[in-house]
Amino acid sequence: MIVGFIDEYRRVYGVESICRALRAHGVQIAPRTYRKARHRPPSARDITDAYLENALRDLAGKPEQMYGRRKMTRYLRRQGHDVAFCTVDRIMGELGLNGVVRGRKHRTTIPGKDGVRATDKLNRDFTAPAPDRVWVADFTYVSTWTGWAYVAFVFDAYSRAIVGWTAAATKTTALVDKALNMAVWRRGHYGHPVEPGLIFHTDAGSQYVSVKFTESLALHGLSASVGSVGDCPLSG
Repeated sequence: MIVGFIDEYRRVYGVESICRALRAHGVQIAPRTYRKARHRPPSARDITDAYLENALRDLAGKPEQMYGRRKMTRYLRRQGHDVAFCTVDRIMGELGLNGVVRGRKHRTTIPGKDGVRATDKLNRDFTAPAPDRVWVADFTYVSTWTGWAYVAFVFDAYSRAIVGWTAAATKTTALVDKALNMAVWRRGHYGHPVEPGLIFHTDAGSQYVSVKFTESLALHGLSASVGSVGDCPLSG
């Protein structure tokens, strides 16, 4: 999965830069390790995992996709797959698949309580005439072996390129603030400093309408734009 992630973005950011960013967030991988992995022939486990991943992906839109780990293991065995529960558990975790659980859903976006926020300057028009005119931000969550991990993104509405990102174990204002700071720093580092007035659009989550994050936007000279809760293309 890590090799695939680097493959997807290496032409934009470079292998060394991506590896440095991943190591900063606890993913220990060196450029040399990545290059060796790309040229290493697939192992028997890799091939078995690939067949299992395809079988799980083929369930999209079917009732079986709602199965949990144990029920999914029994289902796959009935389909002729000689697979252990631990393997199904690992692959489903890597794909972010979870069975339907009755009760309270896991929430990422929580509306701010004070009701004070910037206006919506985009009105669902997530386009831009040029780079660094409109940035859109959101964050999501993934299940890991040690618990939930939250990943925040900032992308340019013109190029659709991710310009800033960060990950953390908690969904605090610091999570989204670090993604913003990384985006501003990277654009300046590569010779394209952001200009005052750049529209920074988010949904109305409490992290984005907090005093601290609003002050960060003002410090960078960015123009805040806030939609409704969940009103962001990264959420859909």
